[in-house]
Amino acid sequence: MPSLNYKHLHYFWTVAKTGSVARAGERLHLTAQTISGQLTLFEENIGYKLFNRVGRRLELNDEGRMVFDYAERIFTVGEELEEALRFRPGGRALQLRVGVADAVPKAIAYLLLETALSMEEPIRIVCREGKLDALLAELAIHRLDIIIADSPMPANVDVRGYHHLLGECDTSFFATPELARRYKKGFPHSLDGAPFLMPGEDAAVRPRLLRWFEKEKIRPRIAGEFDDGALLLAFGDAGTGIFAAPTAIAAQVRKQYGLVQIGKTDAVREQFYAISVERKLTHPAVLAIQSAARDNLIVGSSHA
Repeated sequence: MPSLNYKHLHYFWTVAKTGSVARAGERLHLTAQTISGQLTLFEENIGYKLFNRVGRRLELNDEGRMVFDYAERIFTVGEELEEALRFRPGGRALQLRVGVADAVPKAIAYLLLETALSMEEPIRIVCREGKLDALLAELAIHRLDIIIADSPMPANVDVRGYHHLLGECDTSFFATPELARRYKKGFPHSLDGAPFLMPGEDAAVRPRLLRWFEKEKIRPRIAGEFDDGALLLAFGDAGTGIFAAPTAIAAQVRKQYGLVQIGKTDAVREQFYAISVERKLTHPAVLAIQSAARDNLIVGSSHA
């Protein structure tokens, strides 16, 4: 086989990521004909077809998936090199690559991360949001330094990692002023039959809420279920239903959205963790986040 043509490999990688020659051409500012021709040359040079055509989409076959895995690693390292050169010592900011599980309220993530930005040493935060299992895969290949999550390190994933409890707090319930006038009096039993916005199945607080409802013999009317906390908050702000959020951000929710806190319970605790590949946290920015959690949340002990 001739020497690998890395330009052709990059074209292949872009087609695989975008799912079509046309979209790859748009991203690379080349015509679809150019991309298609170079991709054909690449396949001829390595001696394998890499895609199956499914309708208008191109899907990787077994050989294509293998080549893509290598290409992903190659070009990820290349991007990291570009970043290192762009922020080289002398003008280089300390970088923190953090994944935020989408079940973690955005206000909690900001509450923790903004402390790192106020460090004496300049810092550049790169945030990625997504499902916890996808973020763990990024952590495993060292594309993230930590993950902020609302649950400990899962036992059923093949990733070596450790969780560190940042803190916990009780849970408050919020509503628009109109809904609050109807349901604040007699809390928590006033929630029986009230429209309620439930966190999605990935949220660690969901089963705790359900157990609390059952214990208190409360049956709210579930008006919606949301994987994304920001979307849940938007529906709550629109008056679609009452919702729960960590008491640590109660003041922000009241001030920013004009919502009313109709009650709270210590029986439903929300916990937040830093997940890392290190048994002991060492990154200066992560240590600052851990310290901020002690000031803003009720903190328990760290463990692996």
